[in-house]
Order: sequence, then C-alpha cells, then structure tokens
Amino acid sequence: MIRLHHCHQTRSMRTLWLLNELGVAFETVLHPFDKSLRSPDYLALHPVGRVPSLELDGTVLWETGAITEVLCERFPEAGLGREVGNPERAEWLIWVHFAESVSQHTAALTQQHVALYEDAMRSPVVMKLEARRVAKCYDAIEARLTRGAAAGYLLDGGFSAADIGVGQAVYMARHFVTTDAHPALAAWYARLAARPGFRAALPPEGATLLYAKPFYPPWGQK
Repeated sequence: MIRLHHCHQTRSMRTLWLLNELGVAFETVLHPFDKSLRSPDYLALHPVGRVPSLELDGTVLWETGAITEVLCERFPEAGLGREVGNPERAEWLIWVHFAESVSQHTAALTQQHVALYEDAMRSPVVMKLEARRVAKCYDAIEARLTRGAAAGYLLDGGFSAADIGVGQAVYMARHFVTTDAHPALAAWYARLAARPGFRAALPPEGATLLYAKPFYPPWGQK
C-alpha cells in the first residue's frame, strides 16, 4: 500500500509527480496547508508537521530526496533511478538533492511574499538576496543543460527522477524568478511541463492555492 500525504503547491508535488511517472497504484490524502499539519495524528506520521509523508507498506517516509531514492529502488523497472554501480549514479544523486538547494530559497521568498501579510513585515534585502540565489541555481541548471546533455535532460541517459525533483523546484521558483535569462532551462522546463505525470500533479481547477498569483514581482515593482 502506498499513501501520499500532500498539499497543493508544496514539495509533496515532487513525490506526487514521481508516483505518477512510476505508474504504480497509490492513494493521495490531501491536506490543507494550515495548522492541521501539526495535529497529533499527523505528527505521528511526520514529526515536524510537513509534507510529504509517504506510507509505504507499513513504513512512513519523509524528506523528498529520501522518498525519491526509496521509490526508485523499489520500482527500478521504471528507469527513473540510477542504481549503485551505474556510471550516472553520483550525478543522479547530486541533482536529486539539488532540488532542495532551489527549494530553500523559494521557501524564503514564499515567506516574504505570501506568508507575511503586511508590507512593513517584509524585507526588501532578503527578497532581493533570495531571488539572486534562485537565479544562481538557475545558472547551475543552465550550465548542465548546455554542457552537451544529448537527451536534453539533466543526465545524458535521459529523463529521470532528478529531472522530476529539480523540475518541481523550478515550478515553485518561477513564481518569483523568471527563466527568461536561461533559455536552455526554459526549454527543458517546457518539456517537463508537457508530461502527463507533471500535469496530473498540478492542483485541479478550483483548488485552494498557496500562490494566489502566478508571479510575484521583485520588491518595489508593481
């Protein structure tokens, strides 16, 4: 039994997308992004009240990088992982976990732009700094994609869970930093966004969203 605990437009989308791509049967438990995640029942699944948590045959997993590794090892026939001994194993692991490098800066921007309701509470310095850090992450992705990746993905061997992790992180980051200055990244992201697994992981029409706007301009812009 596989059961994913999920909130729209959060890191749990990463695991939802991966499960869709794996083509396995699973259940989704949708949670509101609010204090209910800190209820005793949910804290029994995730000790700090975050998503995702994944129930997998009696074991509860959390942290998206760990979940990605376990699921790819559990379902190797999907070809989304790189097993021990594969020449791309180290690079696959780097990119799977690089998703969090992007997400940590996006989380800071989400707090500044979305979680804080009054302008006086926001820091222009923090917002500009974190946006620049996201752009630096984009630079790293752009460099990899223009380094001769024949398949047009992060690994020469083709689409993998590394693209899912980093692609979902870019989905979130694009609410604050455009990909206009990174053409290879923009083309790669467009390929990912066209995948049925990605589209199935998006919030359905009418869902309550974390991001009320598709893009939040930098501080001082209207």
